[in-house]
Amino acid sequence: MSEISNTKRIARNTLMLYFRQILIMAVSLYTVRVVLNVLGAEDYGIYNVVAGVVTMFGFLSGAMATASQRYFSFDIGKGDFDSLKASFSVSILIHVIVGIVMVLLGESFGVWFIRERLVIPYSRFVSAQWVYQFAIISFVFTVITAPFMALIIAYEDMTIYAYVSIVECALRLCIALFIQFLPTDTLISYGFLMLLVTIVNTSIYRLICRKKYKLRWYPKLCTKKKVYEMFSFVGWNMFGASIGIFKVQLVNILLNQYFGPIVNTSRGLANQVNNALMSFSQNFSTALKPQIIKQYAIGKQKELLHLVFQGCKCIYFLTFLFTLPLIVETDFVLHLWLKEIPVYTVDFTRLVLLDALIDSISYPMMSAVQATGKIRLYQCVISGIQIANFPLAWICLSLQFEPTSVSVVAVSLGICCLIARLCIMHGFYKYSVLTFLQTVILRILIVTGLSFASVFAITAVLPTTIFFSFINLCLAFVITFTICILFGFDKQERHGMYSIIKQYAYTHRFMR
Repeated sequence: MSEISNTKRIARNTLMLYFRQILIMAVSLYTVRVVLNVLGAEDYGIYNVVAGVVTMFGFLSGAMATASQRYFSFDIGKGDFDSLKASFSVSILIHVIVGIVMVLLGESFGVWFIRERLVIPYSRFVSAQWVYQFAIISFVFTVITAPFMALIIAYEDMTIYAYVSIVECALRLCIALFIQFLPTDTLISYGFLMLLVTIVNTSIYRLICRKKYKLRWYPKLCTKKKVYEMFSFVGWNMFGASIGIFKVQLVNILLNQYFGPIVNTSRGLANQVNNALMSFSQNFSTALKPQIIKQYAIGKQKELLHLVFQGCKCIYFLTFLFTLPLIVETDFVLHLWLKEIPVYTVDFTRLVLLDALIDSISYPMMSAVQATGKIRLYQCVISGIQIANFPLAWICLSLQFEPTSVSVVAVSLGICCLIARLCIMHGFYKYSVLTFLQTVILRILIVTGLSFASVFAITAVLPTTIFFSFINLCLAFVITFTICILFGFDKQERHGMYSIIKQYAYTHRFMR
């Protein structure tokens, strides 16, 4: 398969996911606004922190899914269908085990933690317990379905991935619109209906994969060698993912202990903005990752490094294109989105977006390291840096710093992780670090500096009214896009992008 063909496939999948995400982002942000108004700030904060306890165990599912996709893409790249059947069977077995472990941990440690450690008003305690039980069941369904989602991504069938996501988004919107008319406790009703959405979503994935790929669980293919191989990879993934808890969920619990559920609401809203934004960059990463693994499987290191270098730059620019306008006009955007902005939400949003912007550069590097299957060193180093997030945040809050100090810590450690990933990937592929700095980091710095200077200069001149805030938001997007195209890519890259977009548009009858 030619490099041009691979690039076109990545571009096609990215464009399709990119435009689909615009619709999903708009619906998702509107849904959060409606749910916040219906539940109220206190109940919304309770939902975030209680469901977050289950998310603490979510690293198990994430680690499994990442391992599954790596092995599926590797087998597909080599054209070994027998090995793919074995990997799929072992993946199903592992996910069933994880589901059982999740229930045991959730109904023991999790229940104790909800009762003894979280700050929840007494009048809402029963509702919080119901939400927690719904979250556990929802997570189990998600875990069992993860191999099917990984299979779709490994085959690069992004159309299926997009359509199912749109269905899920539409169901969430229906819940937000009709929950206020239900006679029962709105918090319990919201938790139950979100569980139903998960069940429908996972059922669709399972049905599609069984019909399209003709794969099922083959117990005889779960050999000790294959199980040990995948468990070893998964084990280190679980270790790294578990450390990620310290960056988000345990910090949420710290904020709950020091400031109560209202601050949890502020950080939860900031994370909702971040999640909607990061879906754009993660769509490109999702389209790119299978190709990186397949290039490694067939021994094409030069093509792999080309994908990684271009991916790091493109994902950053896609993220920055939306991040800068949001950072500049955070107050305006949040006022459009929410009727009342909880305290600290603006500052949390800006810092979380900055942290996500730094992390976006690393996505292709992570895929390149995972492609090798040798992730022990990577996980030990990156986890060693990230684990400092929790104690440093604890120290800051103990010294009576502002709640937003926890996000400042996260941004600082994110920069350290980026440098570490660059060094670790060099150890595997022996590429020229100077070339990476020149072709990727230097262009990123130029684009970032010029964009910030231009946009903030215009912001300082324009009056602070609703009309001019909207104008500034649009101008920031246009200016950032123009600078990214002119200074982020060389002439050959710009010509290549134009050719791919033109061909894609012609194929889909957008151009005649």
